[in-house]
Amino acid sequence: MSAINVTLPDGQILEFEAGTTVFAVAAKIGPGLAKAALAGRIDGAIVDLRTPLVGDVALEIVTTRDAQGGDVIRHSAEHVMADAVKRLFPAAQVDAGRSDHSEKFQYDFLVDEPFTPEDIERIEKEMQVILAEGVEFEREVVTRDEAASLFRGLGEELKLSRLSDIPDDAEITIFRHGDFIDLCRGPHVNNTKQIGAIKLTGASGTYFRGDESGPKLQRIYGTAFATRKELKSHLARIEEAKKRDHRRVGVELGLFHMDAVAPGSPFYLPKGTALYNELVDFIRSLYPKYGYHEVLTPQLFRSEVFKTSGHYQKFYDDMYWFDGSDEGEELGVKAMNCPGHCHLFSTGKRSYRELPIRWAEFSRLHRNERSGTLNGITRVRSFAQDDGHIFCEPGQVHEEIASFFEMTNEVYEKLGLEGLEMSVSTRPEQFLGDIADWDIAEKNLIEAVETAGYHCNIKEGDAAFYGPKVEADFRDVLGRAWTLATVQIDTAQPGRFGLRYVGRDGGLHQPAMLHRAVLGSLERFIGIYIEHTGGDFPFWLSPIQVLALPIADRHAPRAREIEKSLAIAGIRAETDDRSETLGFRIRDAEKQKIPLTLVIGDEEVEGGTVSPRLRKSKQAMHAMSAEALIEALQSSNAERRMKPLA
Repeated sequence: MSAINVTLPDGQILEFEAGTTVFAVAAKIGPGLAKAALAGRIDGAIVDLRTPLVGDVALEIVTTRDAQGGDVIRHSAEHVMADAVKRLFPAAQVDAGRSDHSEKFQYDFLVDEPFTPEDIERIEKEMQVILAEGVEFEREVVTRDEAASLFRGLGEELKLSRLSDIPDDAEITIFRHGDFIDLCRGPHVNNTKQIGAIKLTGASGTYFRGDESGPKLQRIYGTAFATRKELKSHLARIEEAKKRDHRRVGVELGLFHMDAVAPGSPFYLPKGTALYNELVDFIRSLYPKYGYHEVLTPQLFRSEVFKTSGHYQKFYDDMYWFDGSDEGEELGVKAMNCPGHCHLFSTGKRSYRELPIRWAEFSRLHRNERSGTLNGITRVRSFAQDDGHIFCEPGQVHEEIASFFEMTNEVYEKLGLEGLEMSVSTRPEQFLGDIADWDIAEKNLIEAVETAGYHCNIKEGDAAFYGPKVEADFRDVLGRAWTLATVQIDTAQPGRFGLRYVGRDGGLHQPAMLHRAVLGSLERFIGIYIEHTGGDFPFWLSPIQVLALPIADRHAPRAREIEKSLAIAGIRAETDDRSETLGFRIRDAEKQKIPLTLVIGDEEVEGGTVSPRLRKSKQAMHAMSAEALIEALQSSNAERRMKPLA
């Protein structure tokens, strides 16, 4: 066999025969590394230890010290869980696992009866037995017919359906450990003893492929780490996450209501509406600075618009369609704003003198999300985005992306979101446009990220079908990574809509088109932000900013006067004059996360003063006039400060 060169992270080059596995390279480097090896990394992509190396490569060996080592451990634990289920419930059919193993694993099973808590406990104990066996994982490349014959013989009908999802030209691999076999790309650890600690965290019902008309499955969730210490720390974070769950906190704070009469469509209560509107007003306040103009496009379009944009072909099942009044007329409910903005651009003659054109829109969007994927307000069917589309000359793209970074940083600073990480998502397998245009767009985005001073991560094949994008990720207080702000170069729609502008040379040119969102879906952002803050919002964003607390009934009229004065000044205020003790009402205000309370007693009524009390403070601040307080709070709102009295 021919020889290949393997370059290690320290620059050392080792020579091997072609076909040598990643694990064999680790063993050659040293027995300690081979024992610790969990996977390999080639060109930024994680690969299985059993992957053969067929050409010259730069290779890293992934161990528990690597952040992605935990993903490999959890993916491997996923298979161990399915093995345990098959040992205890031989008739169970195994469906698919999870693609993202950054925090947990899961598997779906077709069983006669739902799993009970006692079943989950038995499965976890059986997993411990499998871990102790130290069985090695084996990787095998098979033909489509061999895979079909194998899983048909095992009675795994769901696997046969999943097998059909694999493209005709893709390599098909199966993984074995002991008697368990599954269709999988990997990667997996070398042996089960490397999965140091596991915990099954719950079970729920779901549907095969998320289709309610299909078989109902049982899903088991779990997590795994290299050590018990890491597992214990993670479980503590999970408990904190439960306390911060936006579905729980949103109800406790009276922000929104979810109801079966409108699945996936939140009812915003007055407090939630105040939060929602304040976010919208904040983004709108920045439009003059960054050169945006708002537009409103229809909720309904004839399907021809979505056929032109490509969404009809790529997004049909995720949209709502119905017949119009004219024969053969098909209408689609708007699921995204970009086709409408493209059509609007095409309705007039455009000149380079107008560019860049920056249009923004907050209108409602609707997507036919499967019921099994709905989750509070973070995954819904009805939502709005702080959506913007920029039409510009190709030479203006870098400047527009730089402006996006500036706007994003300004917004996130006021929201208290820190430590942004930037990634570029590259061309997926299914895409629109020319590869050459994609390559240029990806290069432009990477350069723009680096020019802005960020390290640029790459998310291979993770872009939408119409263009690569920059994703701004931040980690919340629990260490979870979320993608919020995005900016995307559209390689398809300007050409598909035939968009043109008169250039500097008098000829017609196709504009560059950018999609941008700073918050993304408002519903999703609010849900994430609730969990990040625990509902303890910055003062300027708090649904109720000030609560007046009269000590006795005779103080209530003055409290109402102050409430009205605050409201007129644009400060969200209420009065709590319930017949409860003052201490009870103060504690209740703290539970409701109200940042400022005003205790109104004889002294305040007679002196025309107020005694502000900051949330979590054990005593009131020095008395001040109501006028002075209003002036200070107006200043806090205008500057969007985190605290009311800084």
